[in-house]
Amino acid sequence: MEKVPALHLEDVRRSYQQGEHELAILRGATFSVWPGESVALIAPSGAGKSTLLHMAGLLEHPDGGEVYINGKPTAKLSDAARTAIRRSDIGFVYQFHHLLPEFTATENVTLPQMIAGLDKREAAKRANELLNFLGLGERLDHRPSELSGGEQQRVAIARAVANAPRLLLADEPTGNLDPGTADHVFGTLSKLVEATKLAAVIATHNLELARRMTRRVTLREGTIVELE
Repeated sequence: MEKVPALHLEDVRRSYQQGEHELAILRGATFSVWPGESVALIAPSGAGKSTLLHMAGLLEHPDGGEVYINGKPTAKLSDAARTAIRRSDIGFVYQFHHLLPEFTATENVTLPQMIAGLDKREAAKRANELLNFLGLGERLDHRPSELSGGEQQRVAIARAVANAPRLLLADEPTGNLDPGTADHVFGTLSKLVEATKLAAVIATHNLELARRMTRRVTLREGTIVELE
């Protein structure tokens, strides 16, 4: 493993105003994820999983503490600088795939690369390589409506890693899938993490899949606790 974690949270705090009361969600969360690691984030609804992922993905500013991406502090960066880091260093996968319905699988994975400045031909080549790696070689020209739920989610995973991020954040990526499909999608995701040395944080309620990851953590009273 490299000496610098892909993600490090140091004493991160985040509260929300709820009427006249302040609701503390994160109360000094400290946590590191290293390249090649897949970390399962297991916690009940309302415990702060989404807030933690938003902090890690620079979608929200912490009220206190620091979020390091590849060793660089980000809390005091401008919104433009944070957006640039999200575009280059962080990939996101959600429970629903959010694919563009009018575009093919290849085009859905090509577009983020073109937005980042890659030539269309090179972007399409990389998109097809990723989709083939994820077992979608015969679905390249299919639109989302022509793909199964598991295939759509694998396209979403390919899109998330198309710009070669160092960190992948996934929020219940198999939550909408049946057990067999979820197992297959998770298997391809694990293979991708291992092959590319991504660091992945995956929020999940699926304990069977969580046991197959490198580490498991939970949120207790606003702090991150390692599980056996």
